[in-house]
Amino acid sequence: MDRIVKRYHGFVRLKASSYFLVGGDWDDLVQERLVGLYKAVRDYRTDRESSFRNFAELCITRQIITAVKTSTRNKHAPLNEYVSFAQTPASAGDGEQTLEDVLPGPTVHDPVFQVISSEELHSLVGCLTSALSDLESSVLSLYLDGRSYEEIAGRLDCDTKTVDNALQRVKRKVSAHLDSRAVPA
Repeated sequence: MDRIVKRYHGFVRLKASSYFLVGGDWDDLVQERLVGLYKAVRDYRTDRESSFRNFAELCITRQIITAVKTSTRNKHAPLNEYVSFAQTPASAGDGEQTLEDVLPGPTVHDPVFQVISSEELHSLVGCLTSALSDLESSVLSLYLDGRSYEEIAGRLDCDTKTVDNALQRVKRKVSAHLDSRAVPA
């Protein structure tokens, strides 16, 4: 097997150089190509009228195409396109409080805790509905959709600093609401 991998290594690299794997890097493509080569070795039959090289090319191509199709399925979108609450682009490690620090999250699966959390969530949604300005609501909605500050500013026809200021006001209002309800942040 090692001799075959060494012999066809250049061919394998050349075969997949024009493909791109969403959410993956070059090493992932190399691995997929080698899986295709392994399947060619495993499934090749000498009684057929095809050379090993042609059969290996077919197996490698099919393996790469399958990997590319799999990587573009929407089922993987939550993993590939998440929005982090742990860091905002503007704060980038300057010690500023993030949405993750402000928003409460369940820590125990106790039914009583879940009821209380549900009530707190309804209260928070009510607060956001009544306390946020139209600009703050729009900025928060776009931010939670995963938009960058620049994209939000472009969509709302405002400056990126305006977007940052709006998100800071949202954080302060959420913190004030949670403090008034005596919920640990």
